[in-house]
Amino acid sequence: MIEREFVDQQKKEYQIHEFISQNLRNVGHSHTKLQRTPLGEKIIIYASRPGLVVGRKGENISKLTAVLKKRFKLENPQIEISEVESPDIDAQIVAENIASALERFGIKRFKGAMHKALENALNAGAIGIEIIISGKVPSSRARSWRVFGGYLKKCGDMATRDVKKATVVAKLKSGVIGIKVSIMPKLRRPDDIILAEEKIEVVEGPVEEKEKESKAPEKKEEEKDEQKNA
Repeated sequence: MIEREFVDQQKKEYQIHEFISQNLRNVGHSHTKLQRTPLGEKIIIYASRPGLVVGRKGENISKLTAVLKKRFKLENPQIEISEVESPDIDAQIVAENIASALERFGIKRFKGAMHKALENALNAGAIGIEIIISGKVPSSRARSWRVFGGYLKKCGDMATRDVKKATVVAKLKSGVIGIKVSIMPKLRRPDDIILAEEKIEVVEGPVEEKEKESKAPEKKEEEKDEQKNA
């Protein structure tokens, strides 16, 4: 059946995305795109630090290509690295940075990591951001911590289309901690009001001639009034 082929293809692409994201942790990996070309499969990896993804003399890329070719039975996978322009407003990168900070420095500095990511996103031009951390933070009882700033859509078409969301897991000694990040990048909203500037016409010419022209009709009116009174 054709429907099953499409489902298997989408399932395979999802598995490739998950495999790449798991193998490229802590290198600023954002997302992956898969394109099919006549020469083979083209895999575009978006990351904030392309040098760490490539490795020394392309070792990481060559290993990843061999694994993808063997595990997912790709004929000729071609990996391309693209740099993310604004990593501070990329939800996946922000969530991974918070997870790496928790795994490196421990759970005591989770508030500092959250507020730092919040300030960097707003300074980078994000309209709104929300960060939620769930787990045994900081005590042995599980709870959720939430920080937010700016304006963030929660419902409607913009919430599903324009708001970037990401979920990352940090593995600590106390347990697993979930990190959820939602970022609304800088864009034009339907309810934004733009005021049109008033156009001011500038007439060029000598000032004296303009004054004479404006005074001439006044003199003629005064002469007419004098003739009527006489």
